[in-house]
Amino acid sequence: MTGPVIVISPAPTANGDLHLGHIAGPFLAADVYTRYARATGREVLFGTGVQDTSSYVVTTAHRIGATPQALVERSAKEVEATLTALGIAVDAFTGWEERFTSFVARVVAELRAKGALRLRPMPFPYVSNTGEYLVDGHVAGNCPVCLADSCAGLCESCGHPVTPGELLDPRSTRDPAQRLEIRDVEVLVLPLERYRDRLRAHFTDGAAALRPHAAQVIDELLAGPLLDFPVTYPVSWGIPAPGLPGQVVNPNAEPLAWTMYCSMLAAEKRGLETEAEDALWRLEAAAQVVYFLGIDNIYPFGISGLAMLLAYGEYALPKLFLTNEFYELRHEKFSTSRGHLVWGRDLAETVPRDLIRFHLAAGSPELQRTSFDHDEFVALTRTRLVEPWNRVAAEVDAWVWRGPLPVSDRGRADAVRIVERFRGAYELPRFSLHRAAEALTQQLARLDRATIGSGGDFCHQVDVLLRCAAPILIDLAAEGLRGADMLPHSDLRTVAQRTTIEPVRLPRLQPVRT
Repeated sequence: MTGPVIVISPAPTANGDLHLGHIAGPFLAADVYTRYARATGREVLFGTGVQDTSSYVVTTAHRIGATPQALVERSAKEVEATLTALGIAVDAFTGWEERFTSFVARVVAELRAKGALRLRPMPFPYVSNTGEYLVDGHVAGNCPVCLADSCAGLCESCGHPVTPGELLDPRSTRDPAQRLEIRDVEVLVLPLERYRDRLRAHFTDGAAALRPHAAQVIDELLAGPLLDFPVTYPVSWGIPAPGLPGQVVNPNAEPLAWTMYCSMLAAEKRGLETEAEDALWRLEAAAQVVYFLGIDNIYPFGISGLAMLLAYGEYALPKLFLTNEFYELRHEKFSTSRGHLVWGRDLAETVPRDLIRFHLAAGSPELQRTSFDHDEFVALTRTRLVEPWNRVAAEVDAWVWRGPLPVSDRGRADAVRIVERFRGAYELPRFSLHRAAEALTQQLARLDRATIGSGGDFCHQVDVLLRCAAPILIDLAAEGLRGADMLPHSDLRTVAQRTTIEPVRLPRLQPVRT
């Protein structure tokens, strides 16, 4: 029996809306894969949300003069609106609801009852005049692994965990001149070293499913002893840690519970019955879990998250972690504080979202950092998509009302070849937005040269190309296919091997206005 595919994009911090860097990373890829898999007959559950418990909520709220709770409520609405504006259709959208927070607390309590968690002292930067311990977004310094400037928690540059007391030359992000002490605090930790051999065997078995940078980070982490992972923090913002007054659950310790909860919520939204939060994760559910995530999230989902899964019970460990690098704006990191960004929803209000989705797919930061530039966006979408598509559509229009047109053996064979090129880009574990956009560009250019043998072959291949591009060009496909299956199913005879075609008038694409 084959269970559902669970597609997860880790929840962004609830400290603002989504900019193009967020969309170009995990969200567009997860949406495109979900649309493809459903079109080919698979049951898919797609979930994300916002993470309200991060310390970056507090630091951002302080910077803009808002309360953390007000910022969370506003950010959740903005993120949902932006996903909708760009056609990213999630089944589950989680937040700080009581149902979720109680499950997180229950997971921590059960792990502690099993003996999987231990109380151990851990060093934290301390501000003596306020009595505060600084964690994650509250404290910055140099990463002890790669020396990059980094906040505590996770290093965005190398992907390694950075506990607050390990930072080199730590400083308060609120007041860099503030004097800091390092004090030990007894917190709950997960002794990761006891799981290293099983994690190494797991990733060795599934090494082909990792992109190069993720494989490097995993190899580096598992090459030597794993440090204890702090499951609780001595701060006040977050989910209260059960049995530990004055401490909260480390936001980076939430992925196990959050992913289970998110998949359950997605199943409920799609009308599937689940009797418990972990039901879809049990071996008998036969589900396949696919993470689409930034490289900086490989540790909490792929190392500490899997170790907590091993400690929690008998579950199948996920192997598919499709990571991405950073997407930048004019070759500099997106920055809300400096105003160096493009909000996804703002762009979607002025530009057709199909063009945005195509451009982000063409420049997907799968293997290295890529960058957005508005002038390049205008030029690329015009020359590679809008103009050739409109010329091809005009050629199809010339055959409307002259059908049904016969499709030759060669025309059907070429249509199958088109399908296979897209299938190679869409299927796991080699899924690639960039290669899907490249296949679209190449096939569109070929059709634009109008060297196809007959009107029937030409119109048939245009139709098949639009079906294959449907997970990216969602609005063009919805209008052009008029509710038909957007992709050929595994039986290629259903679409790609038709013997005749009745051409229909195709919609046009509008270019970006400069």
